[in-house]
Amino acid sequence: MKGENMTQLKSSRSARASGDQAALGRLFVLDLSGNCVFSVNPDGSDRKVIVHECRMPDGIAVDVERGHIYWTNMGVLHLNDGSIERADLDGRNRQTIVPPGGTFTPKQIQLDKSSGKLYWSDREGMGVMRANFDGSAIETLVETGRGDIDRRDQTRWCVGISVDTGRGQIYWTQKGPDNAGLGRILRASIEIPAGQSASNRTDIEVLFDGLPEPIDLELDLKNRLLYWTDRGDPPRGNTVNRAPLDVDTKGQTRPTPDVLFTHLMEGIGIALDLKGGRMFLTDLAGSVYSASLDGSAKQTLLYAQGNLTGIAYAQLPLTEK
Repeated sequence: MKGENMTQLKSSRSARASGDQAALGRLFVLDLSGNCVFSVNPDGSDRKVIVHECRMPDGIAVDVERGHIYWTNMGVLHLNDGSIERADLDGRNRQTIVPPGGTFTPKQIQLDKSSGKLYWSDREGMGVMRANFDGSAIETLVETGRGDIDRRDQTRWCVGISVDTGRGQIYWTQKGPDNAGLGRILRASIEIPAGQSASNRTDIEVLFDGLPEPIDLELDLKNRLLYWTDRGDPPRGNTVNRAPLDVDTKGQTRPTPDVLFTHLMEGIGIALDLKGGRMFLTDLAGSVYSASLDGSAKQTLLYAQGNLTGIAYAQLPLTEK
């Protein structure tokens, strides 16, 4: 056994003995320019490309229990040929579960492991969608527009997505035009109210508006906090933001978001490691960053890695080498 592998084995056994679950963490990252999926350790080391020849990948999610990664392919942006793929954690057994045209321009994706459902935002498709883990039973939960005329209105474009299955709610972003200050974050019930449809449902709540360009979302449900990346120009743009999910019960006002991280270069992806108290970020300039959940302890883990979009963090099971 080579010295490097011996060191990894000793580290693996040490982590198991100490119960240090952080040692098992792994990041899965999408490179838009390289059209690939790669994985790295949380410190940026051990970069491995695990999937090649994607079609403009944007959102990624990991199901450790079933041993799968899922990612969205935007496809050709002006064509209705977006798709969703799945593969094993090492990139093997790749398969297309939502075929081209099953969604227009799929963006961020999230998993509800309890119900076996995928949730994603469709940008030019102007909606929020879901399907079974195998890609069957595709549904549109929110429809913000329909047809080519509506599609030109970027305030209708849905980008980020997050799910609170315990309370039966979905959250999503509508980005708006570049630097227009028309971005919004919205919330609704997962299930469409009886007698209503995806296009006329009345339970949609605007949590925040007037944002630069909100992109990806993540939830800390224990502490009832919402995190998101926001593109656009400084000072509010190209940042990571955090805000309470709930209003102030006394004044019935929603607190102003806190800016936790600045100077991203077209920020896109965000992933939370709640147990480890940290977050991971990507931007289109090709950097991967980490920071504590309050925005302190900022680090640049990787840079010049292409044009990075989605990122996911997962705790992988230990395997001896």
